[in-house]
Amino acid sequence: MFFKAIFSPVVLGATALFLVVPSGFGQEAALDEKTSSLGDQYKGIVLIENASIVPDFATPWNAGSARGGSGTGFLIGKNQFMTNAHVVSNSNRVIIKKVGDPEPYMAKILHIAHDCDLAVLELEDDSAFKDVEPLKVGEVIPKLDTAVKVVGYPIGGERISVTRGVVSRIDFLAYSHSAVDYHLTVQIDAAINHGNSGGPVLQDNQVIGVAFQGYSGDVAQSTGYMIPVPVISRFLKDIEDGKYDHYVDLAVSEFPILNPAQRRALGLPNNGQGIMVGSVNSQGSAGDKLQIADVLLEIDGYPIASNGSIDIEGEKVNMAEIVERKFAGDKIQLKVWREREAIDVEVELKRFLPYLITAREYEKRPEYVMYAGLVFQPLDRDTMMAHKLKNIEVRRIFKQYVSHELHKELPEVIILTTVLTDAINSHVGGFAGSVVEEINGVKIVRLEDVLGALEKDPDQAYTVVKLLGQGRPIVLDRTKVAGAQVRIMSKYEVREAHYIE
Repeated sequence: MFFKAIFSPVVLGATALFLVVPSGFGQEAALDEKTSSLGDQYKGIVLIENASIVPDFATPWNAGSARGGSGTGFLIGKNQFMTNAHVVSNSNRVIIKKVGDPEPYMAKILHIAHDCDLAVLELEDDSAFKDVEPLKVGEVIPKLDTAVKVVGYPIGGERISVTRGVVSRIDFLAYSHSAVDYHLTVQIDAAINHGNSGGPVLQDNQVIGVAFQGYSGDVAQSTGYMIPVPVISRFLKDIEDGKYDHYVDLAVSEFPILNPAQRRALGLPNNGQGIMVGSVNSQGSAGDKLQIADVLLEIDGYPIASNGSIDIEGEKVNMAEIVERKFAGDKIQLKVWREREAIDVEVELKRFLPYLITAREYEKRPEYVMYAGLVFQPLDRDTMMAHKLKNIEVRRIFKQYVSHELHKELPEVIILTTVLTDAINSHVGGFAGSVVEEINGVKIVRLEDVLGALEKDPDQAYTVVKLLGQGRPIVLDRTKVAGAQVRIMSKYEVREAHYIE
């Protein structure tokens, strides 16, 4: 897998790619095909209701807001139900309902993978499913123009729905749940509506995909996407040891070599093979193995076309699909064109964490420090969106954090996000939304540095906060901080002055 990028919905007129988020409780389903009598193949398909607590990054000391939603899941093994991660994200309580049975069954999340939008649940008491056959997960990607069935509980209804369509495209696309992860995706011309999320896509009575996102608007109606078997199988293999270890990355970017003159200048034959390395992150898997301007000719023996695709099982897919199917510690073999000759390069794969600054994250309590009304938080996508940060330095760092390897010197970027107005901090509200450089002479590269710096030299009369791009620092009278802290926490209902994991 290559660099993750911020994914914004691609808007075409009134149409945008969207995540099929859980729908609200109590809505009636708009069924495409009602089934009054169900065969055994549908008995393992369940309705999932999730009550969640969504963190509040604007006021991080608050508990967050309560929400409810529903989706679909299906039995894949003894007391194991697969669904989408976004169906059960930030969960406070999960309930599973069986077809034709109004009884709610309490469930818990065994494993959740936000980078590929999959999760596995188990029931506290699975006796109601002891005679239900699990659905069989297939082994291959469905062929183009072959028929499939999408089964689930769309629009939050409690009656099962079956929608038919055909496979129309196989591609390497962004998964909206995390907004930054790209994986193999199969497009189908069957509607995938709210509530279908997590439901099985069937072909020849086998699961060949999990419904997870679709299009809204008028341009691309009856278009949906499913997570295909290679992604499902990798997730299930990953959790065999009882924990989820996430995807690995090469952490390189690339661009095609299509110009014949450029190919001649590199000494490459004009055979449509090879793609050039545009950047290599020094902390990524390939940091000491690949160089800018290397040309990748093969990956694990698969020839790489000049557009970055390879042929697997008769399908053209992105070459990152080879990395996608690997795990931490696995190795890939690359044939690389460097200085007008082919060389063999072996790369050991590992996870690459800095890209998470632009990801949507879940099950994560916001971290912060509140001092005399100044609120400090690490920069990430959630903080950026919650505070609508517009400071040009903040936006530059956010955009260039990975590509310019800013993470090497700034493991965390700390922002003064809010100033809770009080007499002690009068006339400093305009500094909110700025990057924190120093506090009391201490360089700030992590949130925990803020606490240490604020406690430094307790006999000093003033606390001095320097912000990137600001001409003057914030100066606070230390003798008044203790009283102000009590006053501010009471006024703004701040339960604790800081939270750091």
